[in-house]
Amino acid sequence: MGFEKPTRELDIGEILGQTFNLYFTKFWLFFIPFLVAGAVTGAWGAVVGLMFPMPEQPSQTAPVDVQLSYLFSMLGILLITVFLTVLFSWIINTIVNGMAVRVASDTLKTRSIDLSGTLNVVAARLPSLLITGIITGILIAIGLVCLIIPGIILAIMFSLTVPAIVIEEVDAFQSLSRSRQLVGGRWLKTFGLLLVVYLIIIVAGLIFGAISNVFGPLSWLIGSFLSALVAPILPIATTLYYYSMIAREQPGSPVTSTSQQSMGKIHCVYCGTENKLDAVFCQKCGKRIEKQD
Repeated sequence: MGFEKPTRELDIGEILGQTFNLYFTKFWLFFIPFLVAGAVTGAWGAVVGLMFPMPEQPSQTAPVDVQLSYLFSMLGILLITVFLTVLFSWIINTIVNGMAVRVASDTLKTRSIDLSGTLNVVAARLPSLLITGIITGILIAIGLVCLIIPGIILAIMFSLTVPAIVIEEVDAFQSLSRSRQLVGGRWLKTFGLLLVVYLIIIVAGLIFGAISNVFGPLSWLIGSFLSALVAPILPIATTLYYYSMIAREQPGSPVTSTSQQSMGKIHCVYCGTENKLDAVFCQKCGKRIEKQD
């Protein structure tokens, strides 16, 4: 099955349909990175456990100061192991999500795909991806504390930062404004898409969790395998949504073509600045203007 970038704004049903078509068609290209990531993360957790073994528990008749020393030591080791495990997992998941976005983008652009080359591209953008993740994570967490709604709004606003970084190659701060620009005027639609995608992931996660628990000591391995099946859905969906929003603002889209061409203007897909219709480079960011295919 052939794929191509959307030439018009897609509705939620079309985005979901194309997401699953793209996923099943390129299944191994999406599944393998997430499977490897799960295995590597699990192995890292085991290594951390060996590096920081829990202290031997004293007997119940041991003095109070010995008991307290044990509790503080256990708490310190627990905090260190959790921090190192979460940090490593976050970095690995950031990489594989970026790879999924890149694979989806290259497929839509009918480019040849090489996972090692894709990894190199994402690795070059990793600092921006991590910085953006920290900024958006803090802002969304603060927003959720502030009556929840502001956090949801911020999550919607910054939902396209990863495609902006991986595809447009903007930096962390530019990706924030680029994502906000792309979802502008489509807040409810963006919320609806993210809600459906996250519900699919959550329901699948609950089912897979129940299945993996049956395998006892191997539950983490089976769980990693099953989680890798559903993890690519979000980055694929956001990539398709990103291109759908690009089509909305470019000449040739039913929403924007008449007004833009009548004004003799074209939007830069990297920063959103209006340029003359015959411009080759953006007057603001200097990047080459991408014409509608």
